[in-house]
Amino acid sequence: MGGQQTIRASRSMRGGAAKWVLGSLGAVALVLTVGLASAWAPDKPVAELLGKYAPPPSQMVAVDGMTVHVRDEGPRDDPQPIVLLHGTSASLHTWDGWTQALRDQRRVIRFDLPAFGLTGPSPDHRYTTERYVQFVKAMYDHFGLQHSVLAGNSLGGAIAWESALAMPGRVDKLILVDAAGYPMSPKSVPIGFKIAQVEALAPLMRHLLPRGMVESSVRNVYGNPDKVTPELVDRYYDLSLREGNRAALGERFRQTVWGAHADQIKQIRVPTLIVWGDQDRLIPPEHAQQFQRDIPGSQLVMFPGLGHVPHEEDAAQTVAAVKSFLAQH
Repeated sequence: MGGQQTIRASRSMRGGAAKWVLGSLGAVALVLTVGLASAWAPDKPVAELLGKYAPPPSQMVAVDGMTVHVRDEGPRDDPQPIVLLHGTSASLHTWDGWTQALRDQRRVIRFDLPAFGLTGPSPDHRYTTERYVQFVKAMYDHFGLQHSVLAGNSLGGAIAWESALAMPGRVDKLILVDAAGYPMSPKSVPIGFKIAQVEALAPLMRHLLPRGMVESSVRNVYGNPDKVTPELVDRYYDLSLREGNRAALGERFRQTVWGAHADQIKQIRVPTLIVWGDQDRLIPPEHAQQFQRDIPGSQLVMFPGLGHVPHEEDAAQTVAAVKSFLAQH
């Protein structure tokens, strides 16, 4: 009898263990299903985003084979319009604060670069810095710009200084905001950028985008993450979902070689303002000092407590430096 009871007890224990394993697997499957469901994020058609992110004075204009999201504000008789170029995964909205402060006296032109914002992918799927310079030239021709102040942040900063060299006489002043240009030496990289560079994940990430990952990425580039609002995260999240942008971002990373043209920076001869956040962990402040050493006569303004997008994080403080620089020249 004792042996039979032992066998029955053993079977009961095995049965209980099996039920526990099956129950655990079911719980894991449920968690994964819920997680995937919450991260499931198909592309959004441009038409779905226009009402929220392209009200007046936005325009959608045909340039270089694309329909480009543009804002052109301020007095049309300005002899040196200010052109603003955003960085990776950003949009023309990143310059809202600067534009509001400048447009009463200056003409301010900004647009979503190919692969980002409402402009979306380039039809030729080329995202090298050289190709972006060609695009900026096309935009200058569209607006008939013969003289300008050209400003850029991060990727937009690299495009700005390379455009200044490629369009001598059309860029009179240069403003570099935490600009790329030298070989990258990041102290921290946003999780969204890391994942976008893993080619094996590309097919999956074209359908998944956890909002929390976008929030983490935005907070990573701010000096003070507490300044990141839900509305700001919504904008970055929604515009990342613009149809084709996620695939284009991966291509952009694969095609960009940072520092490939760094030796040309010393050729810049226009008045240059270098604006940097001292808490930038993506392109650290040492790069700002390198720009200052390499560009003759350039000015550097370092902002304590600000991160990689100081113009967005504290528009009032940073645009004050810009106004001072413009007044000097």
